[in-house]
Amino acid sequence: MTMKTGSLAAWISLPLLVLVAAPLRADDVTGSKDHPVIDMRYPDATIVDYKETAFDEYKLLTGKVLERDKQPPTFEAIEGKVTSLTYEIPAERSTLEVMRNYEIAFKDLGFQVLFQCKNADCGGRAFNHQVVPYRAGFAENYEDQRFRAARLDRDEGSVYASLYITKNYSAGGATKNRVYVRLDVIETTPMQTGMQVKKADELAGEIAQKGKAVIHSILFATDSAEILPSSRPALAEVSKLMKSDPKLAVLVVGHTDNQGALAHNRDLSERRAKAVVVDLVSRYGIASSRLSGHGVGFLSPVAPNTTDEGRKLNRRVELVRR
Repeated sequence: MTMKTGSLAAWISLPLLVLVAAPLRADDVTGSKDHPVIDMRYPDATIVDYKETAFDEYKLLTGKVLERDKQPPTFEAIEGKVTSLTYEIPAERSTLEVMRNYEIAFKDLGFQVLFQCKNADCGGRAFNHQVVPYRAGFAENYEDQRFRAARLDRDEGSVYASLYITKNYSAGGATKNRVYVRLDVIETTPMQTGMQVKKADELAGEIAQKGKAVIHSILFATDSAEILPSSRPALAEVSKLMKSDPKLAVLVVGHTDNQGALAHNRDLSERRAKAVVVDLVSRYGIASSRLSGHGVGFLSPVAPNTTDEGRKLNRRVELVRR
């Protein structure tokens, strides 16, 4: 495992490992680079796949995955800049050697371990299929697999890492028995958006004038009732609203766009509304008797569902005075 100038100076070498500087290689995939926070790679390792997304959602596995599609994996939902790197490690390295060096690096950088596993303890084939896209080097290679999820807290935002290491038993030729590393790095950063979080007094004014308040800044994972972390400021303002008027009771009503069947969207919108109720009760201490969750799917649009902007406006939560 090596580091570039400006990275950690102290490293512990494992047997057969020579630590040298890690400049970009001519055979790295075009446009790729080592991540500036986790700026490391094995000598002569090559970046064979690279993707960077300015802002996206990411599900970081934090538990064993059981039989595929029959038990959802445990994960932490994160939003931010997502960088995915795939390294092909030189021949005759083991997954243990690679993982041990990453463990040392993560510790020195200050990362906190959230979950780690190896081989069948991860869930075998089911884990292999969940943790990384089905692609050469990783697909069906679960007999010798190692994983670590970790987090680094910084003033400018936390950094999460998903590190998956496996040996390529399934393919023949030059890549057979080569170790592959998939490193996903998620930097939590504010999303660039014009969407404003309504303050508690604004919500109160809308309810007084119209009998309801419309909220677009409570967001959910795609096709899921999982509330995204970026929704926290909006939920805090709803809590302030409820605490400022102890007699106020509301219906929390979920709305969707028209993508998919009506029955599915009505169920989804109700699950989302009820998730908001649970969050307000459990996190903010609002009495459950003052809240009830309901969903109407796409039965009450506020804009045409024929454009992305219209569908975005239709995906919302409303607080309706009871």
